[in-house]
Amino acid sequence: MFTRSLCLSYGSISVMGRRRNMKDAVSLAKVDSYQFFAVYDGHGGSSVSKACRDRLHHLLEQELEQWKLGGKGAVDWEKVMAACFTKMDEEVGGESGSTPADDDTDTNWGNTVGSSAVVVMVGQNEVIVANSGNSRAVLCRDGVATPLSRDHNPDLPDERERVEAAGGRVINWNGYRVLGVLATSRSIGDHYLKPYVISEPEVTISERTECCDFLVIASDGLWDVVTNECACQVVRRCLDAQTKRHFSEGISGSSAAPANAAALLAQLALARGSKDNISVIVAELG
Repeated sequence: MFTRSLCLSYGSISVMGRRRNMKDAVSLAKVDSYQFFAVYDGHGGSSVSKACRDRLHHLLEQELEQWKLGGKGAVDWEKVMAACFTKMDEEVGGESGSTPADDDTDTNWGNTVGSSAVVVMVGQNEVIVANSGNSRAVLCRDGVATPLSRDHNPDLPDERERVEAAGGRVINWNGYRVLGVLATSRSIGDHYLKPYVISEPEVTISERTECCDFLVIASDGLWDVVTNECACQVVRRCLDAQTKRHFSEGISGSSAAPANAAALLAQLALARGSKDNISVIVAELG
């Protein structure tokens, strides 16, 4: 069986870009035997994305512990992630009696504020992705960009059908939006748009092999202006250049390379006119 360390190295960056305030948040943590990465893209305020940053990985760890204590065998990641996202959604909606993580100016905390969430768990032999919203995780495998998540845009046929079946509408108002307001059909928070907007994540499980090169996990501030293929090409060149430089200098390892690659992607997004906050995580896998 193919086994190795969780990640050789990883780095991240978050920039405000052309926005007046920062609503993105990034989380890097160790959860059980996995390396946890997450990008949260807030809208309507920053309180929900900050709460997710501070709490979601702890909720996931609790769900995994309960699963093991229950003697249920192999982890059903769809059930575990769904339970985790539901609890996070309830917390920011006030159903658990929680309070805001900070005293920023958001009003109706969790009611008219929300956040997309893309969560990645990297194990020795698998990569699990749970996504709710329009942030994205992309795997570079043998030089080929492979999306591990799907953007929950309201005009997707199945998402539109679900919204309309719940009694809502998808309106083309400066882009397709739920009730003409929200440009994603899934998120954490946004309780004023329920039941049309749901927090339930879509989960994918991919085998981690020696062909897996690296991950790019980012908010739509990147993906709106940079394709999956372009992002992977930029990271590949950055990592290769760093490796060659260290080899010529007799240095082993390249811990700064993923952080440099993430920064370069953010710079590229800005140069291409991204109007949103930009958050990027780059994680080497092989």
